[in-house]
Amino acid sequence: MRLVFDSLTGNVRRFALAVSREAGGVPVGSVRDAPPAPGEPFLLLTYTFGQGEVPASTAAFLRSHAGGLRGVVASGSYHWGANFGRAGDRIASEFRVPLVARLNKGGTVSDREQVTRWVRSHLPGGGETYGTLD
Repeated sequence: MRLVFDSLTGNVRRFALAVSREAGGVPVGSVRDAPPAPGEPFLLLTYTFGQGEVPASTAAFLRSHAGGLRGVVASGSYHWGANFGRAGDRIASEFRVPLVARLNKGGTVSDREQVTRWVRSHLPGGGETYGTLD
């Protein structure tokens, strides 16, 4: 399991790095970095753009690498009403994966704990760690 993020403001990147650290150093990278190996499972963390759209960079990544997608986390703002984190709903529906969490901006401690639990439950052996990033 790896974490792959797409971040516009840095909120999603910081959230992904924190989850990686709290999950025991799960590999983490951007959609702009080297992609996961074909079929390698990953959790996608992204943001919502415009009126609830999936960012073009996230969509482009998924067109080539969706085979390993196991879940999605989406950020946004409560102020966007029905479009809050809607990119996650769209990705979850299109690729038939769970929406693991919807984050208001950078997320909360509770959000990190929720996503970290999900990541740990999907590690080989149900909780194997990869070491820390520190």
